[in-house]
Amino acid sequence: MQLEKVTKRRQTEERRRYDDACGLAHALELIGERWAMLILRELAFGSRRFSELKSDLPGISANVLTQRLTELEGRGLVRKVRLPPPASVQVYEATPWALEAAPVIGKLGRWAARSPRHDPTLPLSHAAIMMSLQTMIDPDRARGIEGRFGFRFGETQYSATLRDGELDIERGGVERCDLVMTSTPEGLAAVIYGGAPLETIEVDGDIALAKRFIALFPLPPKIG
Repeated sequence: MQLEKVTKRRQTEERRRYDDACGLAHALELIGERWAMLILRELAFGSRRFSELKSDLPGISANVLTQRLTELEGRGLVRKVRLPPPASVQVYEATPWALEAAPVIGKLGRWAARSPRHDPTLPLSHAAIMMSLQTMIDPDRARGIEGRFGFRFGETQYSATLRDGELDIERGGVERCDLVMTSTPEGLAAVIYGGAPLETIEVDGDIALAKRFIALFPLPPKIG
């Protein structure tokens, strides 16, 4: 039975090939399947449990998530690891090669944000808003501004270091940040992109710096 499943999966992947030597065609064979890029987005800032991926990709079924993770693992883009005690749980992480695609995925999101059909009111994961900030920051507006910015989304934390117009983001470590913003991903997006008042989220630290920070992410103009 297992051999039959492997054979069918290989036959399906063969049918999805483009028979095109262009690297773009092969990139689509690697990560062009539905949900594949979103899974890599969720793994861009560190390992995740299956249940966490399922929670932050609300439109995906457990069967499809399992299938995509298996495919990405077979292509060398995702690997399973077991966390050391006391956690001792299995998690999924992106390989170093897969992480090279993260900036491309972010830029693709920026490009798609120009579409009039883009709906910013839909659910947003914490990894998605972090990748968005990393991609949408305007280096000219950020010139001369430096600092460490923390973000709390429930039990999940991120820290971002702003230097030379670039935002370097990692999971955790908000203790030494100049300010910490506590919100939902959607709430933070509403402040940064939607013009909602800063007071609608919790800010601990330098309020003046927070006001400068949220102005660094202009949306690209819509087409048409």
